[in-house]
Amino acid sequence: MGRANLSAPLNIGILALQGAFIEHGNMLRQLGAHVIEVRRPQQLAQIDGLILPGGESTAISLIAERWGLIEPLRHWVKTGKPVWGTCAGMILLAGHVEGQKAGGQSLLGGLDIRVNRNYFGRQADSFQANLETTLQDDGMPACRAVFIRAPVVTAIGPGVEPLASLVTPDGRKHIVAVRQDSMLATAFHPELTRDTRWHRLFLEMVEHARQGEESRTMDLNRLSC
Repeated sequence: MGRANLSAPLNIGILALQGAFIEHGNMLRQLGAHVIEVRRPQQLAQIDGLILPGGESTAISLIAERWGLIEPLRHWVKTGKPVWGTCAGMILLAGHVEGQKAGGQSLLGGLDIRVNRNYFGRQADSFQANLETTLQDDGMPACRAVFIRAPVVTAIGPGVEPLASLVTPDGRKHIVAVRQDSMLATAFHPELTRDTRWHRLFLEMVEHARQGEESRTMDLNRLSC
């Protein structure tokens, strides 16, 4: 696996309440990032970017509410800091969710998409497939993806860029990865494969955001002299 082109190690937080946060951490470390498992609101001040992992979106939101994380996470997204949601994380970031459980769940929002929750069925219906994607990787040309009780994007807003799609046996093309400003979302689990292109993309997004913040700080310092 290759390493991301980082100017200095990035501090990447992974919401570690439930789901596949360990696997994300393993891949990020191989790419040269420093990983912080986020369980408390104050830890958000220590990180440059945040991953919302796959798991059970309702369980994640209930635990986050219990631990006082929902509003701090919403603030993180609202202020434009880099965030990536995989599977359940995509659901939490979506502005609209179809097929929610009775009573709904707390969403973070911010991503101008509509998703259909558990579009591909139950856990027993999990599968792997190659994707059509604009995100090329010469070292691994086929983008193999793992779908586990996965959502699918059914509508996107004008500022959202589709990055990958899945063609199902009936010939229909479904959007399964998107980007909007500093937000990335994938319906599948890149952390369960050997393909690092999605983690490298997110690290590049975080690095770009950090450089922009450093530039703004330098400008403010010059103005204050």
